[in-house]
Amino acid sequence: MNRRILLGGFLAMASAIPTFALDGAPYIHDPSTIVKCDGKYYTFGTGRGGLISDDGWTWRSGAVRPGGGAAPDAIKIGDRYLVAYSATGGGLGGGHAGQVLTMWNKTLDPDSPDFKFTEPVEVARSLDDEDCDAIDAGLLLDPTTGRLWLSYGTYFGFIRIVELDPATGKRVEGNEPVDVAIDCEATDLIYRDGWYYLLGTHGTCCDGPNSTYNIVVGRSRNVTGPYLDNIGRDMLKGGGKMVIAAGDRNTGPGHFGRYIEDDGVEKMSFHYEADFDRGGRSVLAIRPLLWKNDWPVAGELLKEGTYEIESERRGYALELAVDFVRMDAPRVPFWEEPKEPLEPLKSQTLEEVISTWPEGEIAVRTGDYMFRPHQKWTITAVPEAGGYLGGQYYKIEIEGTHRALAATADAEVVAVPEFTGAPEQLWRIEQLTDGTYRIMPKVVPGTDEQLALVATADSTPTLGHFDMDSDNSKWSFHVR
Repeated sequence: MNRRILLGGFLAMASAIPTFALDGAPYIHDPSTIVKCDGKYYTFGTGRGGLISDDGWTWRSGAVRPGGGAAPDAIKIGDRYLVAYSATGGGLGGGHAGQVLTMWNKTLDPDSPDFKFTEPVEVARSLDDEDCDAIDAGLLLDPTTGRLWLSYGTYFGFIRIVELDPATGKRVEGNEPVDVAIDCEATDLIYRDGWYYLLGTHGTCCDGPNSTYNIVVGRSRNVTGPYLDNIGRDMLKGGGKMVIAAGDRNTGPGHFGRYIEDDGVEKMSFHYEADFDRGGRSVLAIRPLLWKNDWPVAGELLKEGTYEIESERRGYALELAVDFVRMDAPRVPFWEEPKEPLEPLKSQTLEEVISTWPEGEIAVRTGDYMFRPHQKWTITAVPEAGGYLGGQYYKIEIEGTHRALAATADAEVVAVPEFTGAPEQLWRIEQLTDGTYRIMPKVVPGTDEQLALVATADSTPTLGHFDMDSDNSKWSFHVR
């Protein structure tokens, strides 16, 4: 029998190492909404240029955006990319006079022969004595009407919304900006299920670990407002519901962007003013985007630790398909009062049961959770395996062993005796918009299809197409 047991144990969630930090060199300030172009991810920041990623997890500098200035945003319209950015404003250079400009490109890849930005066009302007800063652009292409909207402004006065022409990127002739908020900056507009949401950055900026930036939100049935928060306060009067604040040794989240990856799988991008573990540098961050009672809120990337993996279908736990080993315990009639002091029962240990397990592959099933060794899974990041948008791949092993969850060529799941780092043993774990999780192998042998862990029956896990509308496709992680 394979009785090898790892020494030292593993971390549980309470003492787990956070896995929020992106890999590579994600150094940026005021990042634009992430845009995918020809298989790569791009974001632009204050100053020239920005970041590129091949997988959405490891980032490097290299995105090119001429014009300098501050706080850009980017959006794909048809087969072109529109970038909006600001020239001064926001108190930069000692004044509040500024411009918001837009420009187009056929591609965001600076190595492409089609890479060439058009000349910038002014779409908004502010003067030093005006009650709005023309800075911090946010773009929304309304999916219901096809109309294009720009939000802009800072704490110095109002946040404003103005309409642009989606064919030219120019301001719609005769269109006057509408005041929609105060007491925030770095706004972005998004639409979902009949609601327009205005995401703003509240708090103080540009003071590293002392920055108090946080992201707040209001919503409206009309794109031009009024935008009210969860208790009915108008953002024109300083309202705003919290989306994300500081945490996990990172301060100052700001400059929200939304990326819809799949039905039920959404991500939010932003920067932290200071990552304490990266010397207080400003960094790009990506978190799951959840929707609770029709309000956006930042989700959590799964932390390393040991968990029960629970199917939403019925609430059964993922487990090895091994014989149930009974525990010895004194049994007395339940109606009798204890006559002696009660001694705590010890939990069943791996050493007590591992000799009953087969040596080779073991099938996997779901069953009643009993906090037994065959039901405890240790989740550990595999840094050398790369990642996906905002996340890295994990190995999923039975606690205290090397026995690892793996996908098979017939689209099933088994526990193999050893983790080897093979792609079918690497797992993508993403929090869904309702707070549950999707679990997907990096590769299913013999197919290019992306399949997820699903429960086809109460006790039968397998691999199949992800369906956000079915609890068969959803899982939860619990520390028991």
